[in-house]
Amino acid sequence: QVQLVESGGGSVQAGGSLRVSCAASISTSSRCMAWFRQAPGKEREWVATIRRDGSTSYADSVKGRFTISKDNAENSLYLQMNSLKPEDTAMYYCAAARPYDSRCNYNYWGQGTQVTVSS
Repeated sequence: QVQLVESGGGSVQAGGSLRVSCAASISTSSRCMAWFRQAPGKEREWVATIRRDGSTSYADSVKGRFTISKDNAENSLYLQMNSLKPEDTAMYYCAAARPYDSRCNYNYWGQGTQVTVSS
């Protein structure tokens, strides 16, 4: 059974930093991995992707402030969030695609970790 377990969320003031982590029970080296987020009353939105080759993509709203990374030896995914804004407040979810899915369709999801940014 695939398990994705997020951790590292919390409360921070605007301008601060947080790093959220995702421990995976599956190999991170062979698939796309991503972070999504969902704010209260809003739809879930994509934040960032890291592909098998390590290339990354970011939503415009976080580009230059957030960095996605992974440790294939530990099967872990990370999101370093800097210069946080109140609008970054959301539940952050780790997601994984099936192995070698070049379209990065996400089939596996974690339970989420809450990030709250106060002004």
